[in-house]
Amino acid sequence: MFFSGDPSTRKRVDLGGRSSKERDRQKLLEQTRLERNRRLWLRQQNSAALKIQKCFRGRKAVKAEHFKAREHFYETYGKHCQNVNRHCFGPDSEFLRQLLFFFNAQNAGDFAILVETCRLLLQFVRDSDHATGNIAGLFAGKDYSSNRTLVDYRVKQLAYACIQAVHQNRNWLEEQVLMAPEESSTSTSLLLETVVLLINPKLPWACNIVGYLLQRNTFTLFREIALTWKERTKTGNAIGTVLSLEHVLGLIIPHVGQKPCTCPNIYPQSSFLSQILTIPFLWQLFPYLKEVFASRGLSQHYIHQMAICMQNSSNILPNDVSAEYPSYACLLGNILETAGVALSQPNCSFEMAVDLATVTTFLLETLPSMKSSSRESKESSMLVEDDTVAGDEAIEIGLNKDLEQQICNAIDPRFLLQLTNLLFGGISPAGGSHDGPDDKEVAAVGAACAFLHVTFNTLPLERIMTVLAYRTELVPVLWNFMKRCHENQKWSSLSQQFAYLSGDAPGWLLPLAVFCPVYKHMLMIVDNEEFYEQEKPLSLKDIRCLIIILRQALWQLLWTNPATPANSVKLAANTSTNKRHPEEFIQERVSIVASVLLSQLQDWNNRRQFTSPSDFHADGVNEFFISQALIENTRANDILKQAPFLVPFTSRVKIFTSQLTAVRQRQESHSVFTRNRFRIRRDHILEDAYNQMSALSEEDLRGVIRVTFVNEFGVEEAGIDGGGIFKDFMENITRAAFDVQYGLFKETADHLLYPNPGSGMIHEQHLQFFHFLGSLLAKAMFEGILVDIPFATFFLSKLKQKYNYLNDLPSLDPELYRHLIFLKWVPGDGEPTPLSRMLPDEFTMSDWVFRKVYMGRT
Repeated sequence: MFFSGDPSTRKRVDLGGRSSKERDRQKLLEQTRLERNRRLWLRQQNSAALKIQKCFRGRKAVKAEHFKAREHFYETYGKHCQNVNRHCFGPDSEFLRQLLFFFNAQNAGDFAILVETCRLLLQFVRDSDHATGNIAGLFAGKDYSSNRTLVDYRVKQLAYACIQAVHQNRNWLEEQVLMAPEESSTSTSLLLETVVLLINPKLPWACNIVGYLLQRNTFTLFREIALTWKERTKTGNAIGTVLSLEHVLGLIIPHVGQKPCTCPNIYPQSSFLSQILTIPFLWQLFPYLKEVFASRGLSQHYIHQMAICMQNSSNILPNDVSAEYPSYACLLGNILETAGVALSQPNCSFEMAVDLATVTTFLLETLPSMKSSSRESKESSMLVEDDTVAGDEAIEIGLNKDLEQQICNAIDPRFLLQLTNLLFGGISPAGGSHDGPDDKEVAAVGAACAFLHVTFNTLPLERIMTVLAYRTELVPVLWNFMKRCHENQKWSSLSQQFAYLSGDAPGWLLPLAVFCPVYKHMLMIVDNEEFYEQEKPLSLKDIRCLIIILRQALWQLLWTNPATPANSVKLAANTSTNKRHPEEFIQERVSIVASVLLSQLQDWNNRRQFTSPSDFHADGVNEFFISQALIENTRANDILKQAPFLVPFTSRVKIFTSQLTAVRQRQESHSVFTRNRFRIRRDHILEDAYNQMSALSEEDLRGVIRVTFVNEFGVEEAGIDGGGIFKDFMENITRAAFDVQYGLFKETADHLLYPNPGSGMIHEQHLQFFHFLGSLLAKAMFEGILVDIPFATFFLSKLKQKYNYLNDLPSLDPELYRHLIFLKWVPGDGEPTPLSRMLPDEFTMSDWVFRKVYMGRT
């Protein structure tokens, strides 16, 4: 009863309340489960071992049977088919049955027999007068219908064996593909020409054989053959010759499952679209195939297939050949290279153009940017505080340079003309203003705008913009579309029909992304008479409506419903944002191009008023907006920098004076310690001011500056500078510095000033003088001193970081402007011919005007 001190006799108690019987039961169940799993694993092992043994024994047995059949074949027909005649191909002969039974493409002897068989078959057909009827008779005898099943089976097995033999031995046969079939009796030519013979469209079994080959993923084999041989091909095949593989592909790809073809549909991953069109520079390797693909309506079928796969979000592309040749880029290059021929075909439809635009848009989106430093990227950088924006620099990308060039060259003026003509062919540029756009017009506008938007952000713009602005009806068609949507308030329904945008995106977003840069480009060489009097390319009434649309869209993007936080414009300059957030990117892009266009239209209105200045002002500018605009890095402050025209001039003056007042208040506490005094000779006012003040820091320039004048005798003039003398100093120094006699500035015919291009020949430190004068003008604005300097309009545009256009040229050289206007409208047959339509597409007249205006060249 009592504890004896021996721990071994201590009674064990389960604190969980379970008895020892329950513990034993759980242990027994676990042991049973483990034993059952062990037995199951042993059964699986035994079953797998039996399957492996059966497979091994089966393969061994098949190999033995193949060996017996091969030896019997040798005895009957000879090792080199020396006993074969034309009757051996008939339905009663065992020749093809035995050959196809034991044939192994990796066996050198079997390969030689197959090649000899193909040589004999081609010889028998050539010796016949009627090749097509003779080959059917060779395989079927007198009655094809009674032996159809047997003949079709043998023919398709023979055709596949030939392709498989070339594929398995492609590495040591690669030299032979460079020879034309009529010039060579090589193994490759014999095998592939036999396939050409067997799939002749005139034969009764053609669709049956091609369908079997497609089901056996023959295009995958052809892809591997072509990629192996492509390394040896430098400039493609000889002119006028068609390679055997090219001939085979040319006969197979028309079998697309449409009447009269009865071939079954195959998986897109194994199709010609996926396996062959993704080969880099396919048409350089197979130029004859390019003609077949583009001219027989096949491109329409395969592009429609690709569009369906995109709608289903299916990835059908094979693995990339290499990092420099991604499959999507190779596919894009090959499709675009044939698109021009396909679009020029008489049977090319509107649906084909929509599918092509959709497919190319999808593929272009996956490309990295190929834009070099251009005017478009520079305009974007003007809206950003930091001048070194990633979008303004040449971006190093991973694509092969030749592949880049193929894509860029394919989207040429001819292609753009054909595509836009097909998309907008049935749309009138001057449709009824009371009719809303129908579904076809929405589809055309959506496809064209999505394609062009992606193109603008991926490819260089020089030739693209010129042809779109001056050779197509893009601007009038888009404007008519937008105007009717605006008048009928149908913007909301468009976003659901534009496949490129999500359902909640504004309907005007995509059309504005394309219309604004193209219309801006068009305005570059529009003269005053054309704009104000002739009202081309848009009437003044339409421009007033356009201003309202742009103003409302811009205000919604920048203030009402901004897509991104403040300073989002910097993100828009980086095209990598397009890949991560495409809808945000397009909103940011539209805010940029709409700002640039609206600013340009405001300049036209300032030159000669055609609408009220208040039309440019946003309706939501209130005291809260003004208070926010005073704070750096706020949305309102960014709007003031990007689109100042949205804010009325009086409000901008109020913001500016408030900012100056705040700076002056901060400066007053240091004014006693930072006061600067200078002795200036009146007859050397500019030199003395430059020598003494050019070294002042920004903080010193904001402080109080006192000036003491020294007369011609070296005596200081009497008086205490309480601000009046400094004002007199500012008036005198600006009068001296901006005098044309001093050489820093020149005058136009209207006595307007602009920097003298030859100032460096007069003053060695002319650039430092210009910098100093800029500081003085900033000081005058800071102190509220009015300085009346008549700058030329083109120079003011440069100061505002804007580009000059043809209508800015009269302020520099009126005579040159008159000559250009004369050349712009060269007399034609019955009506003037715009100069822009006579110039080559690579020539941009505005580029020359820019250099003339900016650099003062004569």
